[in-house]
Amino acid sequence: MPELPEVETVRLDLVRDVVGRTIVAADVTGRRTVRRQDPAAFTAALASRRVESVGRHGKYLFARLDDASALVAHLRMSGSLQLVAGGAGVGREPHTHVVLALDDGSELRFVDPRTFGELFVTADVAPDGRPHALAALGVDPLLDPLDASIVRELVGRRRTALKAMLLDQRAIAGVGNIYGDEICFRARLRPDRRTESVSAGEASRLAGAVVDVLTEAVAARGSTLRDARYRDLRGGHGEYQHRHAVYGRAGEPCPRCGRAVERVRIAGRSSFLCPACQR
Repeated sequence: MPELPEVETVRLDLVRDVVGRTIVAADVTGRRTVRRQDPAAFTAALASRRVESVGRHGKYLFARLDDASALVAHLRMSGSLQLVAGGAGVGREPHTHVVLALDDGSELRFVDPRTFGELFVTADVAPDGRPHALAALGVDPLLDPLDASIVRELVGRRRTALKAMLLDQRAIAGVGNIYGDEICFRARLRPDRRTESVSAGEASRLAGAVVDVLTEAVAARGSTLRDARYRDLRGGHGEYQHRHAVYGRAGEPCPRCGRAVERVRIAGRSSFLCPACQR
């Protein structure tokens, strides 16, 4: 958490509320959050820069600035971006590591209790606006073509559990633990199925499930779990958690057949599946 749907929700909020604003100043209080560069260089690169657009690849956000550089953000496990009206007059939450003061008096704050998230500024940007630092990422299911032939190629390169392939950001960028389980359920495939056993017909189902589940989750503004860590730009919660078919529902009835959902371990992580519906 957050995964592609949550990050895309934040991107849409940034497009609505931050694009066109100028960054008046940047304040860094968490050195680890800007670990790719010196904090002074980070703040200097952002001062007086106008936000021209906001893009996304997988779980990464990137704001294109008016000097053609980009501010890149990865929320990782516990990070969030918060837009605070009133700016300096509003107290900061604990674990606020970076604050960008905007020209309308608001502040864009990066809050991250576990400090795995990061921000950095780069001038190494491709013509399409994507920073070259993201070049190793795989296809983005909501931006790039993803069909049965592409999925067959991806599974054909690997000898691993199907869910492990879905979580490999070099294969499909943006899928994490939650949506990996939901995608496998939608495709009627066990997450621990070996990739080499996936047929052409199953690859077609899987490709459709990836796109459909992620699209539906974006429409519901992502999933906010019981820890309430994921929030959108203005502190709102997602709604897709109410539509989870299997994730976090061990012992509850499968919404398709009524069989109890099971929890299994795949690569050291909990996964959820229906033992009757998924093969």
